[in-house]
Amino acid sequence: MNMTQLSVITTFENWLNTYLNFEKTPKKDIFWLDTVQFICNKLHNPQNDYPSIHIAGSKGKGSVSTMISSILTQAGYHTGLYTSPHIMDFIERVGRAYGPFDEQVYKKAADIVMDSVTHTPLQDFPAERPITWFELITIFAFVCFSIAKVDYGVFEVGLGGRLDATNVLTPRLCILTPIELEHTQFLGDTLEKIATEKAGIIKQGVPVISAVQKASVSEVFLQTAQKHDAPISFITDLIQNMKYTYKESTTHTPKMQITLQSHIFNRTIHANMQLLGNVQMQNAALASCAVKTLLPDIDETCIEKGLEKASLPGRFEIITKNEIPTLTMPLILDGAHTLNSVRFTMETFNALYKQKKAHLLFACAADKDIEHIATLFKTRFDSIMITKPGNVKQTNLTRITNAFSNNQLSFTEQDDYTKAIPQAIKEAQNDAAVLLITGSFYLIAEVKKVLRDINSRDSL
Repeated sequence: MNMTQLSVITTFENWLNTYLNFEKTPKKDIFWLDTVQFICNKLHNPQNDYPSIHIAGSKGKGSVSTMISSILTQAGYHTGLYTSPHIMDFIERVGRAYGPFDEQVYKKAADIVMDSVTHTPLQDFPAERPITWFELITIFAFVCFSIAKVDYGVFEVGLGGRLDATNVLTPRLCILTPIELEHTQFLGDTLEKIATEKAGIIKQGVPVISAVQKASVSEVFLQTAQKHDAPISFITDLIQNMKYTYKESTTHTPKMQITLQSHIFNRTIHANMQLLGNVQMQNAALASCAVKTLLPDIDETCIEKGLEKASLPGRFEIITKNEIPTLTMPLILDGAHTLNSVRFTMETFNALYKQKKAHLLFACAADKDIEHIATLFKTRFDSIMITKPGNVKQTNLTRITNAFSNNQLSFTEQDDYTKAIPQAIKEAQNDAAVLLITGSFYLIAEVKKVLRDINSRDSL
């Protein structure tokens, strides 16, 4: 990406940052669709210029979106990918399977969006409501994909589904990843209420593919699909067998060999994936079946290659001496921040590094279920450090330390994350220990900055 493109992106991001950003400042009662639809109408509905795929759920939707985009790209389709959050670069959210669009796409889209919004008086907006950061970036993605003339647009829902800014789409396929209790203050305090919000992406007559769900969630999805005459399939109905094993690679980074069998495939799928863990095998099955449902004639080789090339920063990302030559032991970066996602992270970590000494650097936002998350770290780590997840998200260190203490975990506390990160890395290297860094994508972003600095000075 050249300096001109960076300048365009920075200018647009600075403009975006003048609007309310829910991710940084959560606020109730700011979700509706009419604002996005209003601007889209002004722009002649760019979201309708290409067929789209819409993915909602509690966990795994970013991975599934990325896998689908990668598979479609391997099949020769020019595919746009819209995901969140970003780790380092804002433009990670809007691009293609393997990187950004050409700079002119972003420049044209930024000019169009900024011109339309800044020349629209507040009183012209529905209910005179100010537009928000996420609504704007979603519209920006719609326009980018239109300008780039993509064959498909793959869209990950931001929050919920029913009132998410992406839900002005009329997709060719809807996908629902596993549902768990999350964002309960915004989506509801039961699985059924949350499932109802997620099921809001289901459209009239549009096929739906769902991951394995709890019975009460499946019932919500079935009833919603029936109401909209939308054919729905669950992954348990489509996949007859799936399994995975880990294998070493020449890059010192493990790969995961998966096998998927389904009556909708012409043959068994075999792929060596960069994304690791049982949950990623489940995501791969969902993505593969989704693409095969949308495009029954797609070659299985394209599915395999797409799964193998798919990668996401901060999802059990293994940093080794290949990336940072001064490292002697791996660093594992994972933005897991819910009970189930941390459980999956620990399962993968223990499977890959069960014979290794291990250290943990942990931070999380104030609203996370730390009392239960802390139980997952028992008896595994030789050293634990607790810190803050950066300076954006509010945290509660007292609550975290209490949870760790109540679980008889020995730890040190360093509330200055700029000191905690390099200290944890250095201590793990000196102790010949694998370091797991988890609990927040904001923490992972700060770690990436530190690693960038380490690489630039070629020294820990």
